[in-house]
Amino acid sequence: MKKKLKPFSLILLILIVGLLGYLFISFLPIMTGMAAKTMCSCVYVLQRDSETVKQEELAVFPGLSGATFVFGKTDSSVTARLLGKESKAIFRKGLGCTLIAERSEEELRKQKFELPVPPAINQNDLPWPAGDLRSDSVINAVNDQEINSAVDSAFIDIDPKNPIFTNAVLVVYDGRLIAEKYANGFTKDSKMMGWSMTKSITNALVGILVKEGRLNVEAPAPVQEWQNDVRSQITLNNLLQASSGLAWSESYFFPGDFHNMFMHSDDKGGYASGKKMKYKPNEHFEYSSGTANILSKIIRKTVGDRDYYQFPYRQLFYKIGMFHTLLEPDASGTFVGSSYGYASARDWARFGLLFLNDGVWMGERILPEGWVKYSSTPAAAAKMGEYGAHWWLNAGEKENAAHCKYPGLPSDAMVADGFENQYVVIIPSKKLVIVRLGVTHNGNFSLSHLVNGVIKAL
Repeated sequence: MKKKLKPFSLILLILIVGLLGYLFISFLPIMTGMAAKTMCSCVYVLQRDSETVKQEELAVFPGLSGATFVFGKTDSSVTARLLGKESKAIFRKGLGCTLIAERSEEELRKQKFELPVPPAINQNDLPWPAGDLRSDSVINAVNDQEINSAVDSAFIDIDPKNPIFTNAVLVVYDGRLIAEKYANGFTKDSKMMGWSMTKSITNALVGILVKEGRLNVEAPAPVQEWQNDVRSQITLNNLLQASSGLAWSESYFFPGDFHNMFMHSDDKGGYASGKKMKYKPNEHFEYSSGTANILSKIIRKTVGDRDYYQFPYRQLFYKIGMFHTLLEPDASGTFVGSSYGYASARDWARFGLLFLNDGVWMGERILPEGWVKYSSTPAAAAKMGEYGAHWWLNAGEKENAAHCKYPGLPSDAMVADGFENQYVVIIPSKKLVIVRLGVTHNGNFSLSHLVNGVIKAL
């Protein structure tokens, strides 16, 4: 029996070694691409120190500890190298960083964009939320000691060996900015990564075009290559609710659609729209960065290239005081609407406040009437009531509301939720917006502890 097992064990060992080798080889360009792009954006966009980026953001892949980086001081670039493989990302003023994949660096640097010019407004002289002047009047409904304790707790490392790296926490109650705290090196003006919170910005941009009558969420998605096949059934609503039926893998730990789109494709919306149908629309929930980038490409086509690069700023960011916000485009020139949005904690809070106030900002309707209700209504395919239109929800299962996305949070919470525990939490019943930004890979950060600590203080 032992003699028979030996050949089998040897074959199994060879298969395991072969699989590990394949995964490692496949992941090398993913790792260097991610390292180059992340380092570039952190250093040139966020003004971070490269050593802290290695210790925090790049700790997501332990293997990246052996990577080396070359910073191009004359061309504002970052090249990451690991075991003979290298990737390069370049910084362009007003656009952020772009990973070089299919197009050449020369071609990227020749691209021309009509970039927005911020209005000449000094926010330091304006009261919150239009500006940065905080009211010092007392709010009787708030226990200051408890609110500060709740905020402070979000910076405490439960396990010092696995730090949570909270960079900012901010609380808005009934429109008032009542608490905020920053880690060393960060301020109210510091841009910070939003990752998938950018999807909720994409939601707002679609909403603005719906308000203008240029898009209809119930109409077939205007994707040219879908018009003559079964994908013509897919609506904008299906894309917003992550129920398009397109084949997609959002896996972050095995090479697949997610990594191919981000690391190997210049046209991320085009890559995603090229996927085949796997399910009927509106029947299967599949969280997808791909569909967010399809929407971003639809926005570009609808607006037109002449106005596209100014559109998010003029029609959304500048209108609600988000002057420390940036969207990065991919190499094709389309904003990466799934992931590459950066904003200060106060700007993320302003964005949350817009949705808390039903899309109205200081008397001006920015989003169409009913858009927030639509965005916060669970998608039919999301069986646990966990997703609306590019917003995470906490409605829970119809049969068991306790089985929900964010246990311990109120059922009316809607959340912009990004990689590494980035959050904009909106709780209408409590008139609350809570922002948490950081770099947490280990699961040690408790959102419910922060949110409930804040609620307790009210």
